[in-house]
Amino acid sequence: MKRTRLAVVAGLVGAALTLAGCGGSDALAPDTSSAPPADAGTIVVGSANFPENVVLAEIYAQALQGKGLNVQTRLNIGSRETYIPSLEDGSISVIPEYTGVLLQYFDKNATAVDPEGVYTALKAALPEGLSVLDMSSAEDKDAVVVTKETAEKDHLTTIADLAPYASQMVLGGPPEWKTRETGVPGLKKVYGLNFKSFKPLDVAGPLTVQALKSGIVQAANLFTTQSAIAENDFVVLQDPKNLFAAQNVVPLIRTDKVDDTVTSTLNAVSAALDTEQLADLVKQAEVDKTDPATIAKNWLASKNLG
Repeated sequence: MKRTRLAVVAGLVGAALTLAGCGGSDALAPDTSSAPPADAGTIVVGSANFPENVVLAEIYAQALQGKGLNVQTRLNIGSRETYIPSLEDGSISVIPEYTGVLLQYFDKNATAVDPEGVYTALKAALPEGLSVLDMSSAEDKDAVVVTKETAEKDHLTTIADLAPYASQMVLGGPPEWKTRETGVPGLKKVYGLNFKSFKPLDVAGPLTVQALKSGIVQAANLFTTQSAIAENDFVVLQDPKNLFAAQNVVPLIRTDKVDDTVTSTLNAVSAALDTEQLADLVKQAEVDKTDPATIAKNWLASKNLG
C-alpha cells in the first residue's frame, strides 16, 4: 500500500511538473525567450520565476509608469543565473532582488550577515554597470523547512539539528540549489550536512510544498513570507550559523538607467514596503490567486504611489 501511494503521489508531482513546463498559467510561465537591449528611453522591468518577485516587478513597473516613463515588463525570466546576464546585456533594466543572496552571487566569500553590513558589502561587490537603489525593510529569507511531524519526531529546531538525520533525508529545492553557496554546498560547508539526495523541484512553489507534505522530500527550501508554511504547519528551522544572510528587497538596476525620477520612485516603493505587507502580497498571489498586476495596482493606491 505504501509503495502504491507513493507512486501515485510521484505521478501527480510529475504531472504538475509537466503542466508547469507547458506554461499552464500565462502569468507564471517563464520567459525564456531572448530579447534585444531596451531602447534608451525605455525601462524594462524583469522578474524571477516565483509569484512574490512577479508582484514586486509589477509594483516597480506601475510606479514608474505613474511617473510618465515608458515601461515594459519581462516577467518570470528564471533564476538569478539567467536574469543577471539579461541585465548585463541590457535586455532588462531593473529587477527586484534580495540583498543577501545577491551578495553571495557576486562574492562567494562574503561574511556580512546583518542588513546594513550586507547592503554595504553588496554595493562594493557589484560589477561595473550595475547598481542598487535603497533597500527596503521588507525581507524574505530562504529557509530550510520540515513538517511538524518530522520536527517533533527528530526534535528539530535548527538546521544544525539535522546532522544525525540528513543522510537518510531527501532535500528538495529549486534546481539551482544543487550548486548555489546558499544551497546544498553551503549546507554541507556550514553545517556539515550530507543529504541522502537532492531532488530538484520548483522555486519554493506548489511542487515543493506537495513533495514535503507527501514525504517525497523530508526537508525543503521555502521562503519565509510564504503562506504555505503556516497553512501546512511546516516548521522553519532556525539558522544559528547564518548561512542565510539578511535578504532585504532591493532594486537591482543598470547604472545607465539610473536618474532622479527612477531613483526617487523606486526608493519610495522600498520605503513604503515592510515584511508584513510583503507576506500579505504573497498570500494574495499564492492563496487568493489574484492577478499580480491587480495586487500591485491596489497596493500602490493604498500608499498613494500609483
